[in-house]
Amino acid sequence: MKIEYLGHSCFKLGDELVIDPYKDGSVPGLLPLRTSVAKVICTHGHPDHSGVECVEINGKSCDLKINEVASWHDDKQGALRGPNTIFVITSDTGEKLVHLGDLGHFPNDSQLSAISNADYLLIPVGGYYTIDASTAVKICEAAQPKCIIPMHYRTANSGYPEIAMVDEFLKLCEEAGISDKVKVMQNE
Repeated sequence: MKIEYLGHSCFKLGDELVIDPYKDGSVPGLLPLRTSVAKVICTHGHPDHSGVECVEINGKSCDLKINEVASWHDDKQGALRGPNTIFVITSDTGEKLVHLGDLGHFPNDSQLSAISNADYLLIPVGGYYTIDASTAVKICEAAQPKCIIPMHYRTANSGYPEIAMVDEFLKLCEEAGISDKVKVMQNE
């Protein structure tokens, strides 16, 4: 599975799928998003995750199997920020990628079962609007992915000022003994 990080929580899977495209100007410091794929999916409707107009549909087929798992954008069952969809995506070769979107809580047993044993777990780590670095590490320990890709964090050049940089997550992964599974992807 070819995974390209486009910034914030936006990923492109080959020429088949874009997940969580951000609208122009919705994420400080990120250049406007312009790409082309067969299909676009969004975990929720906030502007930094729903810029479908920034992605051209190329007319090709998307052969990825996409399952949705309902979750919340906060730890108050959506009372603060609403619902969030977790996407469990399986390729025709059986590779499993999980995109947690703006997950705001530790998954329940059913959700954890759906996201466990992924080849790739795309997980928010910046806190404030999502789970924080500590909760992200606990989810990684419970879900046992082969590869962990952090997202939804601030960089030196982009992101919301109230969310954390990836450093705290990386430090906690080192302490937990799972840093060998972490791949930080660059978009800048």
